[in-house]
Amino acid sequence: MTTLSSPETLRVQPRRSRNPRGVPRLSTVGKFVVLAVAVFLTLGPVVWTVWTSFRPQVAGGDVDPGFGAYVDVFAQTDVMLLVWNSVLVTALCAIGQMVSAALAGYVFARVEFRGSGLLFGIVLATMMVPLQVTIVPVFMLIRGMGLSDTLLALILPAIPTAFGTFLMRQYFLGLPDDLAEAAAIDGAGPLRTFTSVYAPLALPGLAIVGILAFNTHWNEFFRPLILEVSEQNFTMPLGLVSLQGNLGTGSVATVLAGVVLSMIPALLVFVIGQRPLREGLTAGVGK
Repeated sequence: MTTLSSPETLRVQPRRSRNPRGVPRLSTVGKFVVLAVAVFLTLGPVVWTVWTSFRPQVAGGDVDPGFGAYVDVFAQTDVMLLVWNSVLVTALCAIGQMVSAALAGYVFARVEFRGSGLLFGIVLATMMVPLQVTIVPVFMLIRGMGLSDTLLALILPAIPTAFGTFLMRQYFLGLPDDLAEAAAIDGAGPLRTFTSVYAPLALPGLAIVGILAFNTHWNEFFRPLILEVSEQNFTMPLGLVSLQGNLGTGSVATVLAGVVLSMIPALLVFVIGQRPLREGLTAGVGK
């Protein structure tokens, strides 16, 4: 015999929460703890660096807060020359990588030719070779070209970029093929199609390449240490080494003040470029 249930009995009872209101769940507390530890590990050294740069030690062990360490940086090194060399090298490396990555990525993505897959695989394979392996052949080539101990020794080898080529190839592959067909109907060749159609659409990807290149070469220390000898060609990271003094006897606050000064351009680039960087990284999500 079938019994009909009343609407009241068929109504689904809401599931009661086991946690009283106002009490955070254990998973939420764990997330906050993990984030707090990550923030401390990330920002802790930066805060300590800035704090120490404003509190230099004086004779007798006392602390004299102020800008004395920053004054010592300008007194002991030619900061303007170091900044100029770093800006020149970093800007030309970033622009060169943007141009080379855009051209190479477009060719691998839109131009069909025999052996393109093999050549692209060889380009990607160079990403597996560490810089320490190629620095000696690069140094010999630079010396053979008569460019040793010059800023061009830092710029020319940094223009080709395997990662940038891979990134721009993937970016161009995500753009519609109809644009190239429409440009071909209008009589545009591959170069005109690239400069007038695809290059403007690839600006977010180019922004990623440029920002990453700036961050890499502004903080670069190893290549300038090997390829540069004269102090007039030192970049910012290499020039700050002289603040350590003989056998590391220099003031720690002075060294950290130089580090803070070197962080300011990178921070400005991050603040200005975070929007195009975010748009470039998320450009293909909604497709």
